[in-house]
Amino acid sequence: MRTRPIDHHRQLIVWQRAMELLGSAYALARDLPRHETFGMASQMRRAATSIPSNIAEGHARVHRGDFVHHLSIARGSLAELETLIDACESLGYAAAERLVTARGQADEVRRMLATMIVRLRAKPAGGER
Repeated sequence: MRTRPIDHHRQLIVWQRAMELLGSAYALARDLPRHETFGMASQMRRAATSIPSNIAEGHARVHRGDFVHHLSIARGSLAELETLIDACESLGYAAAERLVTARGQADEVRRMLATMIVRLRAKPAGGER
């Protein structure tokens, strides 16, 4: 039995989870010291925004390879965000509960992206999704 195709990126669970992570990252960025407003906070917001943005852009592309490429970019932005979360912890900039939440969300998104990439690469050649 064939499932209905996903017509819009908002239907992708990974995009939805990435948007939740975006909210957590913005909350973390808001709590950073004022002197980090244009440094770490800005970088955290950009990395977090890049994740669902690349998922959406890749989904809008016609060819599967383009989608995989954008999922890979999202994974790179996720690694960047995770590094910034680690930096927040090591510098004592964030409450433990916010860090736990953000890390849990990041872990879920990372696993989902990895699964999507593997499954898309495993599909028979044909170019289009």
